[in-house]
Amino acid sequence: MSYTHLTSEERYNFSTMRKQGHSIAYIAKALDRHRSTLYRELERNSCNRIDCAYRPSKAQYRALARRSKLRRYSQFSKSDYLLVRSLLRQKWSPEQIAGVLPSIVSKTMSHETIYKYIWADKADGGNLWQHLRQSTKQRRKRYKAYDSRGRLANKRHISERPKSVETRKYKGHWEIDTVMGTGSNDCIVTLVERKSGYVLMGKLPNRSTASLNAKTISLIKKAPAAFKTITADNGTEFHQYTAIEKATNTKFFFTNPYHSWERGSNENCNGLIRQYLPKGTSMASLSQQQCNRIAEKLNSRPRKRHNFKTPEEVLYD
Repeated sequence: MSYTHLTSEERYNFSTMRKQGHSIAYIAKALDRHRSTLYRELERNSCNRIDCAYRPSKAQYRALARRSKLRRYSQFSKSDYLLVRSLLRQKWSPEQIAGVLPSIVSKTMSHETIYKYIWADKADGGNLWQHLRQSTKQRRKRYKAYDSRGRLANKRHISERPKSVETRKYKGHWEIDTVMGTGSNDCIVTLVERKSGYVLMGKLPNRSTASLNAKTISLIKKAPAAFKTITADNGTEFHQYTAIEKATNTKFFFTNPYHSWERGSNENCNGLIRQYLPKGTSMASLSQQQCNRIAEKLNSRPRKRHNFKTPEEVLYD
């Protein structure tokens, strides 16, 4: 007799007869099944092996899930998934991988399939999920609260910024922010070009205006023609922004307090950087060379909004 999976009806009958106190041998004979099939059913589909209560609905769900998982990956070979695993470990997102796979292996794999593969890997004890971007930042709204942050005379509000900057059609408009570490004053400054998503990173020994200004000016002077405007939040480290303006001929604009979405490019970039420098990480031993390598990796990763071109390709097109 060829083997067939237990049906949903058989699982319910199996559960009922077990509750009535019948032995596995008796139930196997009644269902016209081999007793090893029933023992295997308990082994695979009970919540805690044989000594746990057997639930037919849960057993049916688990059996169907396993069957679906087998069908799900049948069209892709082991080598296809080796490439996916390799790109995930390089911090590529499932959408980025799905976007470039057709040009590499001439196969189309949806990002949903990749996500399912990642969660299946996690269920099996794998760590691919740890390479996904994580976002755990909590924000709280402040209603009717006086905000003393960034109250500088003569600073330009974001409403004064040219409207063309908002469209992201033109290059040369950047956003700036700092990312803190833990256990020391060391941190980094990030500059992100709004149209391309191209990022520059600088290591800072502290969050002072002097440190920030010196590093920002040095980053800008590597390609001064690429900078027209910079949009910042109201952090105190940007209070001496006029020194940067004078040294680089770049105009600063400031967002509304606690309106992080007005610097969306920077917020997104900082989330990507946290893949390499997770929250809770000390930046005391971080070097400028390491910052450059992280920036290079981000600038060479394809972006969905650019039809999977990289920020580097877009900025220097």
